[in-house]
Amino acid sequence: MATIKQYPEHIPVLRDAFVDAMLSDPDGRYVDCTFGRGGHSRALLARLSDKGRLLAFDRDPEAVAAGKQLAQEDGRFSILHSDFARLGAGLESEGWEQVSGIGFDLGVSSPQVDNAIRGFSFRQDGPLDMRMDTENGQPLSQMLEHVSERELVDVLRSFGDERYARRIAAAILKAFRSSKLNSTADLENICFHAVPKQARFGKTHPATRTFQALRIWVNGEMDQIDAGIRAAMAHLQPGGKLAVISFHSGEDRRIRDLIEAQVHACVCPPEMPICMCGKQPTMRWLQKKPLRADDMELAANPRSRSSMLRVAQRLTADEAKKLAGYSGGLH
Repeated sequence: MATIKQYPEHIPVLRDAFVDAMLSDPDGRYVDCTFGRGGHSRALLARLSDKGRLLAFDRDPEAVAAGKQLAQEDGRFSILHSDFARLGAGLESEGWEQVSGIGFDLGVSSPQVDNAIRGFSFRQDGPLDMRMDTENGQPLSQMLEHVSERELVDVLRSFGDERYARRIAAAILKAFRSSKLNSTADLENICFHAVPKQARFGKTHPATRTFQALRIWVNGEMDQIDAGIRAAMAHLQPGGKLAVISFHSGEDRRIRDLIEAQVHACVCPPEMPICMCGKQPTMRWLQKKPLRADDMELAANPRSRSSMLRVAQRLTADEAKKLAGYSGGLH
């Protein structure tokens, strides 16, 4: 049997809370939509029975290779090389119409950040890539060839909440078009000098939000979230649970709104005493206010500081009918 490579440097955030949120039946079928290096998957497998099954997705070839090693060790586990936007098709290919729990740990994993050649980190010099799937899509260097300054400003504001988006976008494109932006070290330096002097030495490095926004843009992560969360809610069995960890306020808002649209499905005006639109709720909140890492986890894993966990549950048919008669659904 193959030796399983371990990744001690990768500490999965909110591990126990995430597994607790997903798990309802040790004999059930579960999905880890973001395998990474398997921290959450291994923790979930440890709590499943011999009958339980876990299917993982990841679009990073290195993550898939790690997952295939785990599959050799544990027959209850399997992995697909796919982004979670194709979650529905992946589940159908496995013959899994409904599952007991689905989890997402969004963003970039520690091994990806720590590998300079992937281009995710401003702390190490690497190529302008940032692709989650190194076998598909365009790296950052190619995407910058076609973007306008206005579009780049919108990327930095929408995906990074960057206060100085206009200044940074202008500096990035000026340097890129004059062949002075060729690596992540160049990009970090440009971000640092583009912000006002008083903003260069705060708690957060001036390049942090820009690197985050560009990664989300390169990988189409917001569209991925839309497709993945909708598919997840559609494939949960009654009583099945959805757990999502995010690290960015824009991601978190998107997740909240997608789930909320199924919790409060009714679109009737608030003044109507009963629902007339006929839209029934399909989900309930179990953890609407995001759960965050406690002090103990923050001390052990500083990268968990921005993590946010939301949890929802698929309603049973009886629960949905009971709530459908009231405008606004479940309040």
